[in-house]
Amino acid sequence: MAGSVCKSGLKRMAPRKILAIAALLLSACSQPKPANEGASRDERAPDSYRVTFETSKGTFVLEVTRAWAPLGADRFYTLTKHGFFDGARFFRVIAGFVVQFGIPADPALNKQWREAKIADDPVGQTNRRGTVSFATSGPNTRTTQVFINLANNARLDKSGFSPFGAVTSGMDIVDQFYSEYADGPPLGPGPSQTKIEAEGNPYLERDFPKLDYIKKATVQ
Repeated sequence: MAGSVCKSGLKRMAPRKILAIAALLLSACSQPKPANEGASRDERAPDSYRVTFETSKGTFVLEVTRAWAPLGADRFYTLTKHGFFDGARFFRVIAGFVVQFGIPADPALNKQWREAKIADDPVGQTNRRGTVSFATSGPNTRTTQVFINLANNARLDKSGFSPFGAVTSGMDIVDQFYSEYADGPPLGPGPSQTKIEAEGNPYLERDFPKLDYIKKATVQ
């Protein structure tokens, strides 16, 4: 999920922090992309809106504040309104760190959005417990993957992760999402993002059947 953390910056950090932040990258560090390649797809979100997530463990509610990160708020609003997250798995759950989701159940849907990048928002809020930010693969590469902070992860702020909302109820539900599969490649034996994108839910249901999932996400 990490934003603009490349090798030169990682060398100055402690090993455990390197792994934690590097794992937030969707792919290797890249050069800056043209800003807002995919913004034309997005509807302008309300100044504030709530999203109710019905999940396999129960319901939680996330409140988005557009002023925190306007482009991120608009993208999340558009995806949710069109049912993008329905059926998606919480494919990366690292206890005491983050819950990550945003690869859809259907690979065909993923192909439609994979390259729809939006520009970065300035970091205006810290990545405290309960806040939600987009994962990236470098500057100006946010698309559809997001993560919920399970702890106070302020160290992510300087890497460009800009929270656009926060869980306002049901954080106890988020804390219960299945986390025993560990991280995915190359850091661990957990779900492979590449395989999820290519095969969708059949891959996860076969090889990682205990993952929790979103039944439905609804804008209130």
